[in-house]
Amino acid sequence: MFTFIIKRFGSGLVLIFVVTAITFFLTSAASIPIAINLAGPNATPEQIAAINADLGLDRPIFEQYVSWLGGALTGDLGTSYFTNEPVVDAMASRLPPTLSIVVVAMLITLLVSVFLGVAAASRRGALDVVIQAISTISYVFPAIILGIVMVFVFAITLRWVPAIGYTPLTESPSDWFASVILPAVVLSIGGIASLSAQIRGSMIDELGKDYVRTLRSRGVAEREILTLHALRNASGPAFTTFSLLFISLFGAALFVEKIFALPGLGTYGFTATIQGDLPVMLGLTLFSVVLVVIVNLIVDLVSGWLNPKARTS
Repeated sequence: MFTFIIKRFGSGLVLIFVVTAITFFLTSAASIPIAINLAGPNATPEQIAAINADLGLDRPIFEQYVSWLGGALTGDLGTSYFTNEPVVDAMASRLPPTLSIVVVAMLITLLVSVFLGVAAASRRGALDVVIQAISTISYVFPAIILGIVMVFVFAITLRWVPAIGYTPLTESPSDWFASVILPAVVLSIGGIASLSAQIRGSMIDELGKDYVRTLRSRGVAEREILTLHALRNASGPAFTTFSLLFISLFGAALFVEKIFALPGLGTYGFTATIQGDLPVMLGLTLFSVVLVVIVNLIVDLVSGWLNPKARTS
């Protein structure tokens, strides 16, 4: 197991290096007029040259990347070109809104998907058809439209929750929940469709196996068979899907944050990309790759725990 973790860690470092290098060189090759964006369209050549020199943009591209990589290894991701704010501090201040809606969305996705998947697999017939129809509709229904509808109904008409904005958890847990529940529900819609379908398929396979028939012949309660035996054995593929959803929701959070005006990483990254704020773009890229590496490692470890065959392989 230790050797496996070391190999995964090494491959993760290689992935981080490759992805950040590609991002850096492609962004540099795009020739984004950063100096003009900072000084304005009427900037003189002297002003542009001075800004490029101050930011180090006049150095060779490879030297710029090595300088950034050296800082990243020590925890210094540079300073934003446009706000002069350290990238690490800026990301840390914007992570809670994004993490809040993603975590709440994952909880909603997990609870609803397990219920729908198990119910559809154990009660084949009309209920199964209805659940599959709901899952399909939720998968193809545009989340943006759903977000707008939910804002109009629950925020504007009923005034149960705020329409926009974010309240930190440390200030008021109730206001925090009110500010993240609508974005989280919108974010979870697509995940519920895919995860519930995965759980349904895996549960149907498990319920058709011999050990389930043996348990039923011994008089074991159906609820116990479903929850303690079939669901655990079916949770391997579902856990992989669930973990991949966690990664994808960080990307999908961009659109949700724009709808609900949340000051999260998605909004921050969108603005940085438009401006050509390279330190911020690289910082967010590094965060995303590290997140992928960590989640994949956790998936492999948990899959080994759930499935002894995967553990030995």
